[in-house]
Amino acid sequence: MQIAFLLEQVVNGLVLGGYYLLIALGLSLIFSVGGIVNLAHGAFYALGAYALVELTNTLGFGPAVVISPVAVALLGIVFERLILRRFYTADPILSLLVTFALAMVAEQAIRIIWGPAPLSAEIPPVFRGSVFVGNFLFSRYRLLILAVIVAVLIAVWLLLHKTSFGRVVRAGIQRPDMVAALGIRLQPYMTGIVMLGVGMAALAGAFFAPITIVQPAMGSEIITVAFVVVVIGGLGSFWGVVLAALLVGVVRGVTIHFVPAAGEASIYILMFLVLIVRPRGLLGERIEKFE
Repeated sequence: MQIAFLLEQVVNGLVLGGYYLLIALGLSLIFSVGGIVNLAHGAFYALGAYALVELTNTLGFGPAVVISPVAVALLGIVFERLILRRFYTADPILSLLVTFALAMVAEQAIRIIWGPAPLSAEIPPVFRGSVFVGNFLFSRYRLLILAVIVAVLIAVWLLLHKTSFGRVVRAGIQRPDMVAALGIRLQPYMTGIVMLGVGMAALAGAFFAPITIVQPAMGSEIITVAFVVVVIGGLGSFWGVVLAALLVGVVRGVTIHFVPAAGEASIYILMFLVLIVRPRGLLGERIEKFE
């Protein structure tokens, strides 16, 4: 019985890791291609959650969970063209300061629009309750989230590895000098990268809104964990971020099972141990900034 319960915690940890993955993967792509440390990334996650709550009241959960990340992704176009585009070749500290300020503005805007009190979203009736998978009991809604995360992961991998857009992006991460020599400018591709990144963050906010607390500071709370995942996985590595997100989720889930008070600390201990052994992260590559 104890082993069965532990395995359930591992699966729950994989769901949590997938949640981290949706946020951290976009964060990693934006930094790897554009050299931007986007501290406002958590704000898009929060906007996805709030948009889900707002749209569910009028359209229902199904349409809301589709429309909210798409709407936030479109907002990412404005974000990239009006703000990020000014800082691709500037000192990275400038983009860090600007996106930090934007994150604070977004958080206060959420407080003004929706108020400081937490909001709640309900799990759709069809996904309430639990199901037995063999001898294990799992939440229907968490299994849905896990399936969506797997589908998104496959779609992003296909985009980056099976399309001309993805080939340019991967080349820009590994050898921006060669891309420039071929006369290809990476700046136009950043609009798509930012849309993809903030859209995935908003998708995480939308799907996890019913099982977490939707409140104005949720974006600033998740951004730290997202950076930890990126650091552990290694900059520029798709599978490094995937591995790190799942590892962080499982380690945190299992730690909470045995030592509840150490759940949060386990993430940072894991990061410390990984960086001691491999400073670039698990599968990190050497990154060069494009000009």
